[in-house]
Amino acid sequence: MEDNMELKTVANEKVVSKRKPKEKIGTVVSTKMAKTAVVLVSRHKSHPLYKKVVLVRKKFYAHDEEGIAKEGDKVRIQECRPLSRLKRWKVVEVLKS
Repeated sequence: MEDNMELKTVANEKVVSKRKPKEKIGTVVSTKMAKTAVVLVSRHKSHPLYKKVVLVRKKFYAHDEEGIAKEGDKVRIQECRPLSRLKRWKVVEVLKS
């Protein structure tokens, strides 16, 4: 956890921690909203009791200022400040068209 945190000292000797923003890779499923892409992120998770590996999917609303993402593209999204009621991610790059 220490490698993910960067410590800074402020003038009044308080220590402020700044972490790297989270990143996820997913597929764009919708670009019908203005400057917004809906990204589906899939991951494998083990069931707590039965230990079967289950595919878990979640949709994230990501800010796409330039409109670079198209439906079906594989993109990298990064956590950012809240931009609206649902958008807390932004599209960083298109990995595969």
